[in-house]
Amino acid sequence: MSTQTEQQLENALVAQLETLGWEKVAIANEEELLVNLKRQLEKHNKVLFSDYEFKQILNKMARGNIFEKAKILRDKVDYTKDDGTTGYIELINQVQWCKNEYQVTHQITMVGKYTNRYDVTLLVNGLPLCQIELKRRGLEMKEAFNQTNRYHKHSFAAGYGLFGYIQLFVISNGVNTKYYANNPVNKRDFKQTYFWADKANNRITQLSEFAAIFLEKCQLSKLIAKYVVLNESRQMLMALRPYQYYAVEAIVAQVLTTNKNGYIWHTTGSGKTLTSFKAAQILTQNPKVHKVVFVVDRKDLDYQTIAEFNSFQEGSVDATNNTGRLVEQFGDSTPLIVTTLQKLNTAISKERHLKTMESLKDKKMVFIFDECHRSQFGDTHKRITEYFDNVQMFGFTGTPIFADNAAKNALGKRTTKDLFGQQLHSYVITDAIRDENVLKFCVEYIRTFKRKDDIVDIEVEAIDTAEVMEAPERLEKITDYIIANHDRKTHSQEFTAMFCVSNVKSLVAYYELFRAKKEAGEHNLKVATIFSYQANEEDADADGMGTGDDMPDEGAPENKHSREKLDEYIADYNKMFSTNYSTKDSKLFYAYYKDIGKRVKNKEVDVLLVVNMFLTGFDSPPLNTIYVDKNLKYHGLLQAYSRTNRTMGQKKSQGNIVCFRNLKSATDKTIELFANKEAQEDIILAPYEDYVKKFEQAVANLLAITPDVASVDNLLTEEDEAKFIQAFREVIRIKNVLDCFTQFTFDDLPMDEQLFADFRSKYLDLYDKVRSEKEKERISILDDIDFEIELISRDKINVSYIISLLRNMKGKKPEEQARARKSIMDILDTEAQLRSKKELIERFISQHFADMPATADVGDEFESYWDQEKQKALVVLSDEEGLDPEGLEKVLGNYLFTEKPPMRDEVIEIMNSRPSLRERATVAERVIGKIRDFVETFIDGVD
Repeated sequence: MSTQTEQQLENALVAQLETLGWEKVAIANEEELLVNLKRQLEKHNKVLFSDYEFKQILNKMARGNIFEKAKILRDKVDYTKDDGTTGYIELINQVQWCKNEYQVTHQITMVGKYTNRYDVTLLVNGLPLCQIELKRRGLEMKEAFNQTNRYHKHSFAAGYGLFGYIQLFVISNGVNTKYYANNPVNKRDFKQTYFWADKANNRITQLSEFAAIFLEKCQLSKLIAKYVVLNESRQMLMALRPYQYYAVEAIVAQVLTTNKNGYIWHTTGSGKTLTSFKAAQILTQNPKVHKVVFVVDRKDLDYQTIAEFNSFQEGSVDATNNTGRLVEQFGDSTPLIVTTLQKLNTAISKERHLKTMESLKDKKMVFIFDECHRSQFGDTHKRITEYFDNVQMFGFTGTPIFADNAAKNALGKRTTKDLFGQQLHSYVITDAIRDENVLKFCVEYIRTFKRKDDIVDIEVEAIDTAEVMEAPERLEKITDYIIANHDRKTHSQEFTAMFCVSNVKSLVAYYELFRAKKEAGEHNLKVATIFSYQANEEDADADGMGTGDDMPDEGAPENKHSREKLDEYIADYNKMFSTNYSTKDSKLFYAYYKDIGKRVKNKEVDVLLVVNMFLTGFDSPPLNTIYVDKNLKYHGLLQAYSRTNRTMGQKKSQGNIVCFRNLKSATDKTIELFANKEAQEDIILAPYEDYVKKFEQAVANLLAITPDVASVDNLLTEEDEAKFIQAFREVIRIKNVLDCFTQFTFDDLPMDEQLFADFRSKYLDLYDKVRSEKEKERISILDDIDFEIELISRDKINVSYIISLLRNMKGKKPEEQARARKSIMDILDTEAQLRSKKELIERFISQHFADMPATADVGDEFESYWDQEKQKALVVLSDEEGLDPEGLEKVLGNYLFTEKPPMRDEVIEIMNSRPSLRERATVAERVIGKIRDFVETFIDGVD
């Protein structure tokens, strides 16, 4: 049977949508789209517009970017009527979302920088709110994703920019179907595309099944009206994933139809804050609910969650700085409160607050608890239920407390079910890994001492005494291991790491080892630390969580030695980052806590050394490795491991766990508890040997297409080139994973390092070819293939590295210089970051290097040459495009400061002669491309 064509797939979908209540309409271009929009808005608003009135509406709707248009969609649009009065129209009914007008069309042609014809467009009240792009079966989904990105650049902004109102994209090849929110191209990531699923998290991938559920007209408009969130701080749209949708629906239904509690088990890293915000937001709109209170149990999350909630909706949360203010908020009009467990406990237990709180006891309250697995929660839970008469409580956790991992307290062993009752929805770690919402773990167990009987397998290590575990020789051995392997684990410090240890005594020893070895020139890692200095901190090793995770309580007894040591280490931090923190008071310590977290997220700290802090609730995508010298189990173990498995680009292929203790059994039991016995291979990366076999197979597939490097040049068609690109891309994907294994060596592979580099060079040649053809406005089938260049970019191979090689060349014999020069040329060919600089560096070597005086410094000479070439390039760019030189310098300065390419209007502003309105988009995009190329050539990777 022949493969279903794209056209057949499109026709079948349109026919199905008609059965789902979408009216089929033929719209060929923007002119017909506008005619239809006027008719549909008139019908929806039960009004007729004159041409003058509709022109006003169109002009207002044409304003703004995607985010601003999303706000306009959800607001009323005003216009001046012919009689001089003001009229208002609604673009979409968000409250009764089924009461809108629904149409489907296909093959709309839009003319912008290029002419594009779109597959299937869903119109709500005449506006294109959902765009569906299809590829024939067998093609990669990413091609459809990249195609929508091209449409965005080439034609979505054409005319009145109505395609800027798209809220959701759907991409499908018939077999696999995904959706994602509309955003500018630089804020889109294929990892933020999602499969829909049923309540049990079973994926719905077939296009026909997906359409029957997701694209049903009421369901789609409900998703747009209620479940697309506008993130204010990032100025982008966020579409809830199916498990988030079902969790919110379950909580809202529980509040509206019962008085029962419940909890949500969504694994760490799955976006619980967004889920809880959406649930809280919907509940605050219910007049029967007096107050929604979101409760966290740590001061850092109090601040963090308030910031996140307000990013979803400005001003939605009023911070509670103290318990007195919290008590006031319970009585005022604040609909949503974020507070800590400690302040809430004080509000309902201290005599001075009870009088104010008394009048609220019978009001309808909804409490939502974040990280509700925390052990100290039981006492406050009991006080809340005894104090309030009309309260419902919902918990969110990534690691519930079951009988097996429950700790005893004054109330006995209490599970999450005991506290909250019914589990309303679950989305466990195996679900999240399958959906690529979080990464797998690569767990390595490193033997740290040798037993007398010479058993070397760490899995049989049984010794776990302080004498052995805290032995100076052992701690130094581990420190040396981290220094030796940190670059491998973090892709040459492109990512960061955490090191968790069993107690403050060990932390002090480790910190001072790292510091001494840095002073001795053995490493250049930026190591920072934070820990609580309360007296009971060293007892917090039972479940790997302990009490040390909280901010120090000024009223609690402290360990004076620990506090002095921490101040000493904070002084090192202050010196490293020109800051001024200390433990002088809780505010300064908390400021240090926030700053160190921010610097880890910004990759300014290489290794964060902790006992308990930051092992739960800390979300930092650049963190990819955790070194563990601490007994962890159950929820403590999974929480700690999960610091590493947030997704972040292609290069971060897994979270690395390096255990210096025998945690194999504890890891297995944790997986069994929070997933199941069979989930091991779903959660833990396969062994090194398995990836060697995968690499062998990928190389075999590559050589079947291109038997040797030279054969890449002989590929006849773009289809053949695409096959090579996809085959070698699979090779580099597997190589990226292998790089993180301690034992990795090319000796184990069927391809040596030179052959890999030669194929990589040809791969990059094709990448350059596609980029240059895009600039020539030629459409290629290779345009939509993602080369995943980040996988073959190495930060350390930069211009400074080339200069160091040239220094070594200087003064050498001619034959040695020739070999060194060939080595440099090979690097320029194979390193993605240097290819844009290749011609300039070659010219420096051929025209300047040989004639350089013996006393001259290569670095100084190269810097002088580079500055001259940079200035020449700026003059050429200004002259070619007619740009004001001073204005260009300013635009470049803003680009480097914000790390964001200039906006179209910024570029138009610095042109000596403004292009016509019709030409502006094309000209501006061309200039922005040249500015981007300039920065890539002369600034990126040049230290």
